[in-house]
Formats: sequence, C-alpha cells, structure tokens
Amino acid sequence: MLTYDVDFWSIRKRAGRPKPWELRWRVGEQSHSRSFKLKTQAEGRQSQLMAALRDRQRFDEETGLPEGELTARNSPSWYEHVTEYALMKWPRAAAKHRASIAESLAVVTPTLVTTKRGAPSAAVLRAALYQWAFRAVRGPEGTWVSRHVVEEPPAEIRAALEWIAAHSIKVKALEDPALLRPALDALTLRMDGSKAAENTTRRKRMVLSNVLRYTVEEKGLLTANPLHRVDWAPPESDDEIDFRYVPGPAVARALLGAVRDSGPRGEHLHAFFGCLYYAAMRPGEIVALKESDCTLPPNTPEAVKEWGELLLGESRPEVGGGWTDEGTSYEKRGLKRRKRGATRTVPIPPVLVHLLREHIARYGTADDGRLFRAARGGRVPSTEYCGVWESARKAVLPPGEVKSKLAEVPYSLRHAGVSLWIKSGVDPAEVAARAGHSIAVLYRFYAKILKGGQQHSNNLIARVLDEEDRP
Repeated sequence: MLTYDVDFWSIRKRAGRPKPWELRWRVGEQSHSRSFKLKTQAEGRQSQLMAALRDRQRFDEETGLPEGELTARNSPSWYEHVTEYALMKWPRAAAKHRASIAESLAVVTPTLVTTKRGAPSAAVLRAALYQWAFRAVRGPEGTWVSRHVVEEPPAEIRAALEWIAAHSIKVKALEDPALLRPALDALTLRMDGSKAAENTTRRKRMVLSNVLRYTVEEKGLLTANPLHRVDWAPPESDDEIDFRYVPGPAVARALLGAVRDSGPRGEHLHAFFGCLYYAAMRPGEIVALKESDCTLPPNTPEAVKEWGELLLGESRPEVGGGWTDEGTSYEKRGLKRRKRGATRTVPIPPVLVHLLREHIARYGTADDGRLFRAARGGRVPSTEYCGVWESARKAVLPPGEVKSKLAEVPYSLRHAGVSLWIKSGVDPAEVAARAGHSIAVLYRFYAKILKGGQQHSNNLIARVLDEEDRP
C-alpha cells in the first residue's frame, strides 16, 4: 500500500556491530531500518528518502521504499520487455512486419546493456535475438512463445541469450534519454559498419518509437517517451537511385533476350522479367499474377498494336518460413502500402501483351490460375530468378561491367521501366499510379530524372506563352 504517512527517527549508533549506524523510519504501520558502516552513509540515505517525500512521492508500506525506487526495482529488463512486446505483436502482424520488428529490436537491444564485458560476437548476438528471441513459434499449449523456449538452440546462441538476459538494462533506466543515443546510432548502420539506407533507418526507428509508446501508454513503465527528448537526427543520406547502374532500353532488351536464350527456365521466366520491365511490377506482384488479372486484346493482325491491361490486387513477397503462420517462405497479402482489397491498374504495351499470350499458350497456368511457377511448382523463389538473371548479365555485359553494379539485381528492370516512363514524358502522377508509388516516394527516388524533364516542360509552357503574345 502506498502512503504519505512517513516518519523518520534519529540515526542511532549500536556499538559492537559491523555496521553500527542504523537508519530507522516508519511507513504507515510498518517500521523499517537499514544499517551502515559510516554515519555519513546513513545520513545520505536519510536525505534521499526525505527528498523523495518532499517531491510528493508516496512510500510503499511493505518495502519502505519511495514510489520511484519501487518502480525501478520492479522494472523488467529491456530484453524481457521487448521479448514480451514481440510476442504481443506477433498474432496480428503480417509476416514482413514480424521480421521487421525482430530485425529492429535485434539492432537496438545489444546497445542497451550495463556492460560490454564478456559479450558474444555481434553476429552471434544478432542471430540469437533475430532468429530465436524475437521469433515466435507455437508452444505445447498452442500459444505463441519465443522460439528458444520450444526449440533447443545451438550452444553459442544459448550462451548469447543468457548473456543479454543478464546484462540488459532496466526499462526504468530509460528515464535518462541519453541512453537511447547509442541505440539510435546503431539504427543507421549495417552489420559491416557501412551506412544503412535512409528508408531502412526510418523504418527501424519507427519500430523503436512504437515500442517506447507501448512502454509508456500501455505498460506504464516510463513517465514519458524518452525518444522525444533526444536531440538526434539520422545522418543525411541519398535515397535516390544511382542511375549509372540502371540499364537503358537497349541493354534492358538485350538482357531480356539473354534470359529467353538461357535455357528452359529462362524461356519460362522470359515473360516474368518482361513484367518487371514493361509493367514495372514488383517480383512479389508478378509471382501472384493470374490469367484472370490479364486483359489482353484479340490475337489478330488488326489488334497487334493494341495495349492490354493488368489488374493487380495481390502480392506474395518472400519473407522466410519462420515468419509466416503456414511456414511458407512467402506471405499472401495485398498490394504494398495499400488497404487490403485495393487494386492497381497497369496498362501494358503490345510487346508485353505478346509475351504473356505466348507464355499462357505454352505453359498454361497453375491450378489457382497463376502464370509463373517454380521448377518444382509453387511460388518462383528469388534464388531461381536471380540465378537466371546472373546468367543473362554474363551473356550481355562486358566482363568489367559484370563485376559492377550495372543491372546487378532483377529489380533493376523495375527501375529501368519507371525511368523509361518518366523520360517518355508521362505525367509523374500517372507514373506513380502505374508503379504503385506515392508521389512523394517517386520524387525521392527518381528526383534526378524528374528534374531532367523540367526543361521539356518549360519549353511546352513557353510555346503556349509565345502563342498568346502573338498579335
């Protein structure tokens, strides 16, 4: 029971004892005492208790401690707290978001410790937290529990978890916001120490902010969110795409041809890569594409130059079997950053119409109508299409450029497709709509190309103004 009914007695000396100086006080009906070797120690502790009373802190009758000290004593460690948070979020979170929470907490948690002495290697500790502490599995009773509770981890992982459990700071210690600065700095770095992308830093910081808001508002373990009191901003970085490594139209078409000519899997995935380039689709959207999503013009000589249309409403991004309820390496979800059930229409040029029609005629569809399947059925994994892409790069690019970042990953074709639209003079709002971007994201990533089109826009405006000035 908490009360303001507190009295202090004079410090007394009890001769013949190892700690002769005794501090005594009463809280409600309970008497409390503590002994010290030196009188100054007893006086100092008495001053602390009296200062707490002057600060209008209530005292706990059972322990004799002021409210602030009682809260700190009962505070869970940061590691305990965020493990509970990850389990709380797990049932309702999408697989990608589960992995994002685990990744962010695995970066922050090693910085919030009382000492670095005896710490395991950064890689081992990161793996222990990401794969075992903040990843949930079904327990014997069907509830979600941390993976290491059900499965026996390797010895080094077990040791790392024991170390972080023993040395994690108390949540209450974060009343000092300065303790968060190393955690925030860690969010800006990759494992190798290089600078992380601004978007990655922003996403991880959002997870930390949400954890701290939960700490304050739902758990009541802190009086205020300390993140708001830290004078910190992430290092400036450039999220713009480096267009030196985005293939132009000629190289993109050559790479598509090399994919087709690389063998049976390349032939099957030719239209897959065509969707990346000509429709600027994301890989997760392409693997979910069904025949019913495709509106193709008639296969007649008269319609050979007509455009088709794709209606996208589903994505199957890869995430890893440990993060999905079904244990699959991907999750079924709606379009990125859109409400569930939302769709996006993408007009497709005749060249992609031809690729898709040819693909359907030759390979048919999966039982659920999907156009693209893995060699053994199921979703096309990134390892499969990345392997085909690497073979195509080696066939098209000179040896020096193969080692460069030019068209380094299949996603480069999506960048190439969006860049082609912008350079063709398509309105940025239309480009964003077709690509599934917001206008803000489009301008952040494609700013250089968009600025390059300003002169063309200026010329159009000037032409109209000149016409108005003519008599």
